[in-house]
Amino acid sequence: MDKEQLKSVIAGRAAKELKDGDVVNLGIGLPTLIPGFLPPGVRVILHSENGIIGMGPALDAGQQQQAFVVDAGGKPAKCMAGGAFIDSATSFGIIRGGHVDASFLGAIEVDREGNLANWIIPGKKVPGMGGAMDLAAGARRVIVVMEHTNTGTPKILERCSLPLTAEKCVDLIITEMGVFEVTPEGLLLKEINDEYSLEQVKAATGCELLIPEAIGKMTE
Repeated sequence: MDKEQLKSVIAGRAAKELKDGDVVNLGIGLPTLIPGFLPPGVRVILHSENGIIGMGPALDAGQQQQAFVVDAGGKPAKCMAGGAFIDSATSFGIIRGGHVDASFLGAIEVDREGNLANWIIPGKKVPGMGGAMDLAAGARRVIVVMEHTNTGTPKILERCSLPLTAEKCVDLIITEMGVFEVTPEGLLLKEINDEYSLEQVKAATGCELLIPEAIGKMTE
């Protein structure tokens, strides 16, 4: 799969985790593709921590040139009919009050216990952590959507080596290779992409996986 196909597979599968009426926060990058794959009849309320509730899906190039609003990542955005612009305190009150049903975040590293590292690589400049720590701790479900490896190096590890965003916060991991559930016993391989063998998934993962007798089929 090329890069765009890979992202579509991940975003398409992630969209199946949502139900009609969910309040959802999307991280920067790949997570913003998810609204384009929502099943028919499923409408969600997109929340952006910089102060939008009822944000629209990602804009195409032509729409971006006419946008006067940006999302939390600084990308052109819009507010849908019925949505609202809110102040930062209210926006973070929504997160910290447990009103976000699902947060989809990218990750630099995630481990078998559900620890998440996605805000800094030591020695590199970053603009700040944004709302990542609040979302990891406050959303009802935290779902990591990411490529399985970084140029061949596993991103799913026995233990994160980078500074953590939050401890034991991740509920589900979705990559191009499969779907992994964080359980008290470890990381359970729930679904596998037909494009990959079980041996390939194990080899690309930096920790032991729990393998059930019947593994589901990952679908977009």
